[in-house]
Amino acid sequence: MKRRSPPDTLPAEARSPCAVACSLDIFGDRWTLLVIRDLLHGRRRFGEFAASKEKIPTNILAERLARLESAGIITRTPYQDNPPRYEYLLTPKGEGLRPIIRAIADWGGQHIAGTSRRDATGQIVPAAAVYAAAGAKL
Repeated sequence: MKRRSPPDTLPAEARSPCAVACSLDIFGDRWTLLVIRDLLHGRRRFGEFAASKEKIPTNILAERLARLESAGIITRTPYQDNPPRYEYLLTPKGEGLRPIIRAIADWGGQHIAGTSRRDATGQIVPAAAVYAAAGAKL
């Protein structure tokens, strides 16, 4: 993947120049990475995100989608005019979060008993089975 140069100017709302702190300002709450996970798994519409097992409240979902769009992580495209409805897609910047989500899922699968993962076929299975098939220990 081609790396982009970071912008020269720190965002005005940044609490420090620390890259971790600035990243957490965008996606460091309990919901945003779950929305990104759902986008990576092919969900595109508000109702699909709201139907996730975690049951994100719709007001928070709307705010997180707006935040991700303003950060350039997703784009919003209308698919219906009345009432207005949108599809959301990851930008290349958003796709850059794929290895981070994968690393978090790997860590959780290896260190938190009872978690689940997608296997090589895309089916959701106990994480222990995914790591056992790959020869990794829990």
